Amino acid sequence: MPQKIKYITAILLIVTGNFAYGFKTAKDTIPISEEIHLLNFKSNLDSLVHMWYVQHSRKQDSLQLSEIIDNDSLVPDFPDSVYVERIGKIPSVVDLQYNRIVRNFINVYTKERRENLEAMLGLTDFYFPVFKEIFDIYGLPTELVYMTIVESALNPRAVSRAGATGIWQFMYGTGKMYGLTINSLIDERRDPVKSTHAAAKYLKDLYNIYEDWILVIAAYNCGPGNVRKAIRRAGRKQNYWDIYYYLPRETRGHIPAYIAATYIMNYYPEHNLHPGEIDLPLIRDTIMIHEDLHLKQVAEVLDIPVKMLRDLNPQYRRDIIPGNTNSLAITLPFKYSLSFIDLQDSIFAYKDSIYFNPREKITIPTRSRYVHELPTGKTKLYYTVKSGDNLGYIAEWYHVRASDLRYWNNIRRNLIRTGKKLVVYVSPKNAQKYKKINSMTFEEKQRSIGKSSTRPEEILATTEPLDENYIYYRIKHGDTLWEIAKKYPGVTETDLMRINNLKNAKRIMPGQNIKIRKKS
Repeated sequence: MPQKIKYITAILLIVTGNFAYGFKTAKDTIPISEEIHLLNFKSNLDSLVHMWYVQHSRKQDSLQLSEIIDNDSLVPDFPDSVYVERIGKIPSVVDLQYNRIVRNFINVYTKERRENLEAMLGLTDFYFPVFKEIFDIYGLPTELVYMTIVESALNPRAVSRAGATGIWQFMYGTGKMYGLTINSLIDERRDPVKSTHAAAKYLKDLYNIYEDWILVIAAYNCGPGNVRKAIRRAGRKQNYWDIYYYLPRETRGHIPAYIAATYIMNYYPEHNLHPGEIDLPLIRDTIMIHEDLHLKQVAEVLDIPVKMLRDLNPQYRRDIIPGNTNSLAITLPFKYSLSFIDLQDSIFAYKDSIYFNPREKITIPTRSRYVHELPTGKTKLYYTVKSGDNLGYIAEWYHVRASDLRYWNNIRRNLIRTGKKLVVYVSPKNAQKYKKINSMTFEEKQRSIGKSSTRPEEILATTEPLDENYIYYRIKHGDTLWEIAKKYPGVTETDLMRINNLKNAKRIMPGQNIKIRKKS
């Protein structure tokens, strides 16, 4: 039959929904308009080509879609009857049904994203043997590994908008529940092996609830709570296609995408698709690490591209394997494993002062002239604060710094209460002289340092004549210029500083008099 006649026949079959061979099909009344927007499907495939090992793969040059569409022999198109027959022949315990939504996803793989799919087919040789072996250990259907194609397009660093991470798209809470380590340095959701063990346990638990693998896949995607609600709203029906419209939108597209992925993995040669030759070693070895190790130490000593090491060990978020805390594994190309063992002393020592400088683990504050310590070789004295005292006076009387007084007595700012006992450290040879200060009057203390006995707060009241245009306010303990200004309408903190020649709003003392302009 000529190619164009075959193509027209296929179109007619699609339009009429002529499903042959009597194969059971899913309900075909779901509008096509709801198909692709239900799943972040194409973007998963698109993200794949940006990965290092895909960009560096030695795959055959792929033709652009625009060139392929004009050549029917390169992109074959099949009627629905062919898809129905082929899906019916796939050995699977998962109930695979066909409808137009499934066909739409098949078209995404075989037409719109051919190059992406060929890269992903290359990755299946790297991942699927490991995944299937793990699923066999847990007694799970091995075809469930095709879920990873829909979940993440086999991208271990995939992160969904909701925060689901890794090839198996674990949320944080579910990952922790199934024993995955997630912290600033390690995210085992991105570890292909450990996350697959966790996924197998989760799928087994879900099957114990539903005993239906299609519902298990749906629950894996949207959570068992959403599936239970959908079943209840659908009148306790247990068939996926009966509860379809009661599920979250993304999950509605998830099952058709899985069926399409299963079809593709069994029939990609019929669509002239060829697995890409991905630049990742199929034979690998795992070595346990008991010390902190940086991937760049391994890369530079063994001459391995560090990006390859990252792709083999995607669980290490910052290239650091914190082996000192727990024994952890590093995955290497098999041909380098013996070299690692032979050279491990050199590897751990290589630039260790750069990557793991022990001195940087202990921080000692830098000293300066403003750093205070409790003095050694000094005599400790006590001074009881009197009314009108402030730290500036006391520091001058004892010939120490006000900042020292604050440090010794854990004082913030300059506020001290009358009656508080302050610790003062003085030279032992002058200790007897300083002991007397506590019992002296203010005048005596000022004379001892050659200062006037008139307090600064008294100067304004005694030397400046009263001005009837101002109000005079005596500052109390705890007052601030801002709080004082609020008591007088139209007065600001700036006004008080300007009128009273104050350069710093914090440099006011209890007992000090300040002028406030009267409201006109």
